[in-house]
Amino acid sequence: MRILTACGLFLALCSIGLLTMAISTDYWYETDARKHRDRCDKYTSPKYPGYIYNSNQNLPLRRRPAREAALREALHFGPVMEWHCSRYYNSTTTGLWRRCHREGFDVVMEDLIFKGVLQRCTPIKYYYSAPNIPRYLPANITKSIRQDEWHALHLQRMTAGFIGMAVSIILFGWMVGLLGCWKHNELMQYVAGLLFLMGGTCCIISLCTCVAGINFELSRYPRYLYSLPEDISHGYGWSMFSAWGGLGLTLLAGFLCTLAPSLQSPQISSSTHKPAQENGMV
Repeated sequence: MRILTACGLFLALCSIGLLTMAISTDYWYETDARKHRDRCDKYTSPKYPGYIYNSNQNLPLRRRPAREAALREALHFGPVMEWHCSRYYNSTTTGLWRRCHREGFDVVMEDLIFKGVLQRCTPIKYYYSAPNIPRYLPANITKSIRQDEWHALHLQRMTAGFIGMAVSIILFGWMVGLLGCWKHNELMQYVAGLLFLMGGTCCIISLCTCVAGINFELSRYPRYLYSLPEDISHGYGWSMFSAWGGLGLTLLAGFLCTLAPSLQSPQISSSTHKPAQENGMV
């Protein structure tokens, strides 16, 4: 039926719009470090109950050597709060192409961005570049970090590549389905439905690799370099949900377009009846 095919083409067009919007925006994954920063500010404040003030003039060493401080962080010495507050975490949004600082979440970062010292968005690299690894780490940990960089890079490439393939296949299927409706060709409508299902499969692979890549980044070793503290809220943004919505519409469009040709009533062709044979002769 033409109504099912038209509905399928409309849903496919909507899915193309949702996927395009998801690809072009930077809200796939979000982090909010305001609570963590406030907690660290209270911890380092003299008003904090556990804070003990000692003047540097009364200490044997006014400043801890850099190597000793690095080893202290690496081996998890000292209080837990001191370990968590030793790094500065930013509130960011991450997309397929850029990682940006969230506007209005950090006064210090906003001031640096306003002065031009820091860029709000930095591009995501899809090629391998040697990571900045601290020199105090052992050789086996350094090797593990470099291998994890390769794995994370492959997951990023798969995410971007498969979602690009999905949009291309869905767009091609929409053109085939539109041409099939115009020429009343049931086979072309059926092929359009299969293309929509194929595009949905590519979209599923892309979204699954995106989720796997985020989980892989958070579980990398060593944990004190790549994991997030518990008081930093993080999760998926609306771009991710837009992509999942496009996936659902694509699968529904493929189901409607493949179902429509089978529901059409077969055309009865008018044929001329032959006269009855008499005595073996026409």
